[in-house]
Amino acid sequence: MDNEIIANIKSLGIDMISEAKSGHPGIVLGAAPIIYTLYSKHMNISTNDEKWANRDRFIMSAGHGSALLYATLFMAGYDISLDDLKHFRKVGYKTPGHPEYSVTPGVDMSTGPLGQGFASAVGMAIAEKKLNEELRIPKKSKFEINKSLVDHFIYVLCGDGDLMEGVSSESASIAGNLELNNLIVLYDSNNISLDGSTELSLKENVLEKFKSLNWNTIYVKNGNDVREIDRAILKAKNSNKPTIIEIKTIIGNGSFAQGTSEVHGKPLTKEDTTQIKKNLNILDVPFYVNEESKNNFKKQIMDRSNLKYKEWANNYVLYKNNELNVDHNNYDFVLGEQKFVHLNIEDFHFEDLKEPTRKTNQIIISEIAKKLPNFIGGTADVSKATFSYLNNFGDISSNNFKGRNIFFGVREHAMGAILNGLALYNYQTFGSTFLSFSDYMKPAIRMSALIGLPVTYIFTHDSILVGEDGPTHQPIEQLAMLRATPNLNVFRPCDANELVECWNTILNIKNKPSCLILSRNDVENLTLTKKANVEKGAYILKKEEGTLNGILISTGTELSTALTVSSNLKRKFDLNLRVVSMPCMELFIKQTKAYQDEILPIGFKKIVIEAGSSFGWEKFVYNNNYLITLDKFGVSGSKDEVLKYMDFDYNSIEERIIKLIK
Repeated sequence: MDNEIIANIKSLGIDMISEAKSGHPGIVLGAAPIIYTLYSKHMNISTNDEKWANRDRFIMSAGHGSALLYATLFMAGYDISLDDLKHFRKVGYKTPGHPEYSVTPGVDMSTGPLGQGFASAVGMAIAEKKLNEELRIPKKSKFEINKSLVDHFIYVLCGDGDLMEGVSSESASIAGNLELNNLIVLYDSNNISLDGSTELSLKENVLEKFKSLNWNTIYVKNGNDVREIDRAILKAKNSNKPTIIEIKTIIGNGSFAQGTSEVHGKPLTKEDTTQIKKNLNILDVPFYVNEESKNNFKKQIMDRSNLKYKEWANNYVLYKNNELNVDHNNYDFVLGEQKFVHLNIEDFHFEDLKEPTRKTNQIIISEIAKKLPNFIGGTADVSKATFSYLNNFGDISSNNFKGRNIFFGVREHAMGAILNGLALYNYQTFGSTFLSFSDYMKPAIRMSALIGLPVTYIFTHDSILVGEDGPTHQPIEQLAMLRATPNLNVFRPCDANELVECWNTILNIKNKPSCLILSRNDVENLTLTKKANVEKGAYILKKEEGTLNGILISTGTELSTALTVSSNLKRKFDLNLRVVSMPCMELFIKQTKAYQDEILPIGFKKIVIEAGSSFGWEKFVYNNNYLITLDKFGVSGSKDEVLKYMDFDYNSIEERIIKLIK
């Protein structure tokens, strides 16, 4: 029966690809025994309650294997129809080209960019460990069962391509350091990548590499041997470290082109499909389903998983009835019960504050942590520079997962992906580094935006004012890059008051990540921002004192420059300049036209002042002459020297504005 079910999974997978005229048959034919063994013998899931909080997670990091995953989920009994399989890669169906979270039942993460699934699974494993420790039923409870409400594994299927990506090595190092023994990686090892043999680009000993990263390693010689794969997974589940199981497979097993890159990413010929099905003893009928095999597969899963589901359901009833002595604050969010938080500016007493917003932010995030039990995060080894550390909330380590601070090390890419994994467990996560290094995180940021995860990226050292560190550390194009990303809000507050309101907006937006751009240099708290309308993206910070002569639009630390220019030109030339703060361009663009016209009325000169790329600002001005921005790399020197070199010192800015307005 094992072979019959595997054969049916394979035939459905290659039929999907043939019908779509695109896809990846190599992994379907090579790795079907792996995914079958995992689901039939080990995965604890519920097809009736696909979002069951204590289910095992499966991440298809090799996202090009989506046809294999969909065929498996269909056979397992998820709410995926045969019609969905027949419309693989078509708009409006549950079977997109690569797995997408919230689109296909049973898919625990959107994958496709290689390595992202692997790295995000590390975040999931941290989340499970943390919840397992915090939700362990106390022995003082009258129910003496010494278990936790959260107790499951995170499984990953990856290939050589995933492991070539640097993000996998970064995240694997973190997983080994934290001894995440709830993480099991199934490595589909077939020695082939798209360009040909992996010998062209990969000569490392993968298992030895992972062993050096403090992983448990297991080798399976025959990727078609269900019993051998089963034994390996059983062994991994009893390890005290994360485990990688290298399973030797043949890409496109059974195809005319097996063992070559030719079978990786294009549909099989009709003749090849016919002979494969004949050798699999499957009827050569498109989308044939052996109902006996399907029912057997479903039964194997249900007989095992139902026991764990019932145990969890019973404990959950006791939990909801307050009979387990477990803190509800530490679990309700896992079930998707979002807690809304509002911070009052008056409670912080920032009136006479003069310090960098990066430093002020530490006070604010520590206060948020008091209100939100699911608020956690860390930095890429720069906590003393970005001040993104939660005071008095402890650190996560291999022997203590109750902390709220994660030390990611100098691993920005892995940090971003791990935050996504944590967010998939409904954690409100944050990660921090310098703005210029947001480039390292772009793939993970894009994934959080695509999936719609509540991750906050805290980027400090926001301008050329970092001075002596030079152009490698001076951000120029990063703001434009972030603002160009769909479904991502980018906030650049000018002072502590705006910063508080930025957080109020961030914490109460669902299904969207945010970037928070903070200063390294001191800023004064502006009395004008006390009633800032940040949630609308832009507002009038200073209204003109008479007939409107022009509008200055600015963000962040440049707002104080705009205010000074406005005051000076009023005094010198009796020019009445409105100053508009735009802490979040994305939110402003979504406002009604009436509100936009109220803030930026048509027919008046508008000038943008921002220490970053001009790209994206052109929509607000008449032409590029009205953009006082930075479109060249900086230089090393003192703050004043750098500003002068970049034509961004105060006198240069004021002179340009005078020429544009008068």
